[in-house]
Amino acid sequence: MSRIGKMPIAIPAGVEVKVVGPKVSVKGPLGKMDWPLEEGLGAVVENGQLLVNRLSEDRNVRALHGLARAELSNIVLGVSKGYERSLEITGVGYKVALQGRTMSFNVGYINPVLFQIPAGIEVKVDKQTLINVKGFDKRLVGQVAANLRAIKPPDVYKQKGVRFMGEVLRKKEGKTGK
Repeated sequence: MSRIGKMPIAIPAGVEVKVVGPKVSVKGPLGKMDWPLEEGLGAVVENGQLLVNRLSEDRNVRALHGLARAELSNIVLGVSKGYERSLEITGVGYKVALQGRTMSFNVGYINPVLFQIPAGIEVKVDKQTLINVKGFDKRLVGQVAANLRAIKPPDVYKQKGVRFMGEVLRKKEGKTGK
């Protein structure tokens, strides 16, 4: 039995979980998300906990048992507390501006790079160099943060670019001329 899959998921106050056939719907103060269960997996809500169980011992079902439990746990946590990623921009003249649902990056290219913020994501910019990405979907928050970092990945020689807060870069030594 999967060690992750058999662990119960505690449902916090204010979160409503419904299991309708092969679909689990989770509704909380921050939003609503659905997760389709694979064939051979089931979910039960009892005693304020969500349990994911296997209906068969097929190899594919066993492989997806822990994954389904982890995804449902992330959804329950996301609709109750939410997820957050922070990025910082380093470099002379590098900055970002927020205009409605569009971000404008000035990061050393000829023209500013425009980025559309997807629905369900909230972005806050502080001091033109700090970006805070918030949302209730862990996958979407991580993907948006990765897309923002990909606009100008940090340079290993000059340490300039967009990086995750607290990301440690190993600085490479440049050419040594004689």
